[in-house]
Amino acid sequence: MDNGQWTVKDDPFIDDWSEEDYQELIQSLKETIRSGGFVYAAFCDNQLKGFVSVESKLSGKEKQYLDLTNIYVSEELRNRGIGRVLFNEAKTWAKARSTEKLYISAHSAVESQAFYKSMGCVDAKEYNQAHVDKEPYDCQMEYVL
Repeated sequence: MDNGQWTVKDDPFIDDWSEEDYQELIQSLKETIRSGGFVYAAFCDNQLKGFVSVESKLSGKEKQYLDLTNIYVSEELRNRGIGRVLFNEAKTWAKARSTEKLYISAHSAVESQAFYKSMGCVDAKEYNQAHVDKEPYDCQMEYVL
């Protein structure tokens, strides 16, 4: 966002995960489950091909957000509705907790933004500064439940 307008810029992000990155992700998902959060996975031929996670701790000035921390679908299975299923499962889980909104620090890729917008996500009314600091190229979004 530059001067209140979204612009497309080069992003230094490289989608090349190391074994260490995978291990960090696994530990993060385990912690989400241990802390009462939500993790839902998609498998194909007994291989993990997608997942979504939502943290259990409310955030925001009015404690109106649950943080959708991850959503991922393997590249070869994208555009087949898997991401939509994962997102909808996250919404269902959050709604059951009487949460007002999902908070999403959305990857900056144009394709990611198109997915979130197709799901009904909009620019976040309130930014989570920790997310902004960690991933300055991400778009801060929300989904009203």
